[in-house]
Amino acid sequence: MSIAIKEAKEALFPFGAVLVYKDKVIAKSGSGSKDNLDPTAHAEINVIRKTCKKLKTKSLRGMTLYSTCEPCPMCFSACWFVQIKKIVFGVDLKDSSKLFGEEINVSASFLNKKGKSRIIIQKGVLKEEILKLYRKA
Repeated sequence: MSIAIKEAKEALFPFGAVLVYKDKVIAKSGSGSKDNLDPTAHAEINVIRKTCKKLKTKSLRGMTLYSTCEPCPMCFSACWFVQIKKIVFGVDLKDSSKLFGEEINVSASFLNKKGKSRIIIQKGVLKEEILKLYRKA
């Protein structure tokens, strides 16, 4: 998670994500695009794109995603489609909405249940440290 936080600090928007496989970092990314014209360039989407390109695959089966924030519905769906095994995040959408404006408040846990609970979800990792970063943004 500390790598995701570092990515968030360097990103256009203060969100970071890392994909890990068997304790090895495969790719990392912050949120935003160079031209800031891609509204889908969330940290999770960016890191999924990087990993798929790097590994020349559409399946990320067995990988763990570390994200500073709970994946939004778009990002969770992308994780589900590429078969990510586990999502670990710090701040939930409810808390990030208070700081950055309203989100589509549909939790990853809710979406996971709709997808037959295929993804392991762990929340609240380094939450206070991430909230400090978000409050500065």
